[in-house]
Amino acid sequence: MAAEPQNDRHEHAQEELEDLRQELEHFQKEKERVRAIVGKIGGVPKTQVHLINTVFAIIIVASVVVSLMVADKWRLLLIELATVTLSVKIIYLIYSQMRMAHFEFWILSSLEWRVNEITKQLRELRKEMEEKRPE
Repeated sequence: MAAEPQNDRHEHAQEELEDLRQELEHFQKEKERVRAIVGKIGGVPKTQVHLINTVFAIIIVASVVVSLMVADKWRLLLIELATVTLSVKIIYLIYSQMRMAHFEFWILSSLEWRVNEITKQLRELRKEMEEKRPE
């Protein structure tokens, strides 16, 4: 008779262990999916970003170099062009960082929500185990 409750507890523990394994596998898949999304958004620079950076660099360098070779009338205009181009590049960088920070915040909020949900389930399981445990 004493073996039956022990077997039931053992089977229940095995079921819980299997559920936790499945949950862990699901978490691993979700983690890989999130990692892929982060990589697409801003993890690795794309060809378009390289092209934009190259264009900005060429405009700035060309403006500064040409401003050293031309008359005073054009010098100020080319230096202003370099300054404006640099300002636009800084604004673009700020925009990119803001976008990435927003996405990271969203991911962290999702993870926090999920962790809280799992913690709640764990508390419920502990409570059930304590209620079923003979004293």
